[in-house]
Amino acid sequence: MAEVSKEYKTITEIAGPLVFVEKTEPIGYRELVSVRLSDGTMKRGQVLDTSDDMVVVQIFEGTTGIDRDATVRFLGETMKMPVSKDMLGRILSGSGQPLDGGPEITPEKKLDINGAAINPWARDNPSDFIQTGISTIDGMNTLVRGQKLPIFSGSGLPHNELALQIARQAKVRGTGEEFAVVFIAMGITNEEKQMFMKEFERTGALKNAVVFLNLADDPAVERIVTPRLGLTTAEYLAFELGMHVLVIMTDVTNYCEALRQVGAAREEVPGRRGYPGYMYTDLAELYERAGRIKGKKGSVTQIPILSMPGDDITHPIPDLSGYITEGQIVMSRELHRNGIYPPVNVSSSLSRLMGGGTGEGKTRDDHKNVSDQLYAAYAEGKDLRGLVAIVGKESLSAKDQKLLDFADVFEDKFVRQGADEDRSIEETLDLGWELFKTLDQDQLTRISRKYIEKYMKA
Repeated sequence: MAEVSKEYKTITEIAGPLVFVEKTEPIGYRELVSVRLSDGTMKRGQVLDTSDDMVVVQIFEGTTGIDRDATVRFLGETMKMPVSKDMLGRILSGSGQPLDGGPEITPEKKLDINGAAINPWARDNPSDFIQTGISTIDGMNTLVRGQKLPIFSGSGLPHNELALQIARQAKVRGTGEEFAVVFIAMGITNEEKQMFMKEFERTGALKNAVVFLNLADDPAVERIVTPRLGLTTAEYLAFELGMHVLVIMTDVTNYCEALRQVGAAREEVPGRRGYPGYMYTDLAELYERAGRIKGKKGSVTQIPILSMPGDDITHPIPDLSGYITEGQIVMSRELHRNGIYPPVNVSSSLSRLMGGGTGEGKTRDDHKNVSDQLYAAYAEGKDLRGLVAIVGKESLSAKDQKLLDFADVFEDKFVRQGADEDRSIEETLDLGWELFKTLDQDQLTRISRKYIEKYMKA
């Protein structure tokens, strides 16, 4: 930590949420700053960029009221999050202040919100199943502890409802293992804030959760800090208290818009579609904080949710997220139009680490076979829909008719489920076997004969 720092009255420019300060002593990146206005009001900030003669400071509360007579003090330390097990059951603002009317958090520790990368040698492979209660995820795109599995959605699709359902229902199987959810909402409306708070309290999910809510009218720079506060909390619960923590972040697109806004204020040369060139690195800083550490009981698992502008999966935000994460759950506008919830498009979805969390002793011995057969039969049925549009249903063979019908039943019975319906993995797999009864046994080409004899009940 630096010595007690001097005060500066050398503000040369104010642009958006940024203040440019001339300086004469070494200043660290992400160092905290206090700014005293002419009327005595104090504002907080953080060093965003530093060079030999100029420091760029982002002001958390916005730059309104700051002029060139304001006094800037560099505090010689980075931003820290006060953490404690008592945080479970609390609703906090995007800057970590209580929103639930409760007391300030009494910290057991104060941790640097920027965290530290997990040493690759110490990083353990993600494994073991996390049950979300949602068939399309548990059965076909299984989430495992330590994984980062984003949900790619679109404007107007029910990704917030899905996020809440996962937060309510998610659990680890096995006895004596503590589980918690850290729910991070960024750039949400006041209406969404009230919905999130009400739902967490109504369902009782809040007792095992820490909720961070950053509103759309909060400063953009706070939105950049919010996920780091949440992830620091998750790391403390996981690696110091031994809990399995699921971090749900919605909406990462709002976070990236804040990055673009701050980048524009800094007059940076923009990258793809106006987003900063370092957005990939910035997102990786967040996503790579998921994982398991050898020798430590806990784990941090992430479900980032991002709405794709214009439903464009090649947009920089989903595109870059796809490079960093281990698969994706894609939501379908067509299924949503057909009244199916959750509208998960399993054909475009993938969990690359599914193999590490499924099988005997983790889920069930037939899991992989059931998943493969559901994918295959549904894909064939969807292809036949295109053929029927050309040649008509009457021209299909009896077996093709069954596959065509299977696609409809799969969407109606397997994909569709209630917003409060919590299916165990056994219920999901048994539902798959029920659907297979609509096909001939010689059409079950992806399933071992021993599983057909064991699970295909009359």
